[in-house]
Amino acid sequence: MRYVAAYLLAVLGGKESPAAGDIEKILSSVGIEVDSARLSQVVAQLKGKSIDELIKEGREKLSAMPVGGGAVAATAAAPVAAAEEKKADKKEEKKEESESEDDDMGFGLFE
Repeated sequence: MRYVAAYLLAVLGGKESPAAGDIEKILSSVGIEVDSARLSQVVAQLKGKSIDELIKEGREKLSAMPVGGGAVAATAAAPVAAAEEKKADKKEEKKEESESEDDDMGFGLFE
């Protein structure tokens, strides 16, 4: 990812088709060691391609990708249901405690 980011920075800097040296210069300026095999792979894959077109294609692919909202909603609902159940249990416990306190009308047998 760092190689792609450096490539994009070089494009933003005015290079229409950055070379490996341009990317290496950007990465080394922030203290990142460059893996020449990965760098050459990124440069080869992006050579001669328009960044604007690649970004447009990427957005189209992302928009077609399913997000999985149903599973997320079900997962998010589970903690809420558990919290509501705990609240109901606490109310029930308080109700039981108050009923037992009322039985002796405030007077204890051994007080």
